[in-house]
Amino acid sequence: MSRIEKYKQQKAANKLKLKKPWLYTLIGAGVLLLAVLIFAGYQLLGTYNALDSLNQPKENIPIGHHEEDETMKPNEWNGTERVNILLLGGDNRGVQQGDKARSDSMLVLSLDPATKKIHLLSVLRDSYIPIEGYGDRKANEALALGGPNLAMRTIGNMLGLDIQYYVYTDFEGFKSLIDAIGGIDFYVEKNMKYTDNADGNRYDINLQKGQQLLNGDMALQYVRFRHDKLSDFTRTERQRNLLSAVADKLKSGWSLLQMKEITESIAPYIQSNLEPSDMLELAKLGIQSQMAGSLQVPPMNMISDQRVGQQAVLMISNADKLREFVAEALTSASSGTMEDQGSDGGSISVNSGKAEGP
Repeated sequence: MSRIEKYKQQKAANKLKLKKPWLYTLIGAGVLLLAVLIFAGYQLLGTYNALDSLNQPKENIPIGHHEEDETMKPNEWNGTERVNILLLGGDNRGVQQGDKARSDSMLVLSLDPATKKIHLLSVLRDSYIPIEGYGDRKANEALALGGPNLAMRTIGNMLGLDIQYYVYTDFEGFKSLIDAIGGIDFYVEKNMKYTDNADGNRYDINLQKGQQLLNGDMALQYVRFRHDKLSDFTRTERQRNLLSAVADKLKSGWSLLQMKEITESIAPYIQSNLEPSDMLELAKLGIQSQMAGSLQVPPMNMISDQRVGQQAVLMISNADKLREFVAEALTSASSGTMEDQGSDGGSISVNSGKAEGP
């Protein structure tokens, strides 16, 4: 073999040696990309299957036993208009097979796709309002009387909003959500203690003041506590503050990676009319949006304590003014937090759930 041929062979061998590290790197990157795609597909498929189960009736959730009035079925969301979701928290203690679900807490999550702003409205459950087909009743009776469709119609009429969706869960569903996201780092503003022997002390409340990591059980205690001067008024404020903190954590990168596990853990305790495609679209929109404000409805200066028969109710002074108040609140707040109207026309500031002092 001539020296020229040997030189060419050596040169080719050297080129191959130089290419091999790049080849290994390329193969490694391809394997990594494939693993990421498989993981993403696994997460997406698992999440989709779990979401698909949310609108299926469940034996352990009494809300599924209603005969729905299809004439009250809400309008479908077109993806561009404001979307409103009625969040119903149920207290199923003592509810027997075949009984109707009760809504212990009611909140409306309102999201504007155009402005990417989210508002959270707490509806006072004792508000005395018209319920179609049943006359004037407490707002929280609508769910038990006619199911989710009637509840959405009733609260929508009260607030002047089209409510397209509902999500119902009970105590155990709420606890599962908090535990699934690893708890919530939150500031408890006061010592809270309450003993309830009626349920075998399963849901007693015993929280200490201060910044702390709340697990599911502790978070449930926090949002249920109402044994202070303003009772249900401060409880609804606590619920909004904690839910805002939950929303922030759900938008984090860690939570997004765990979405399959999170969704699967809460699915047995959730009932909703949301389709998986709607949920994924709303999740995408929610990640792009920010909390613009939260408020109590009706505000304090529009209600009065009255008695109807043996019931203590909250009478609304002017239904039209309430709807005007809601419309203005949803369009006027640009960022940060909103303030609730106080009983004297002043305000009750909404805190962020973070410690503001010793």
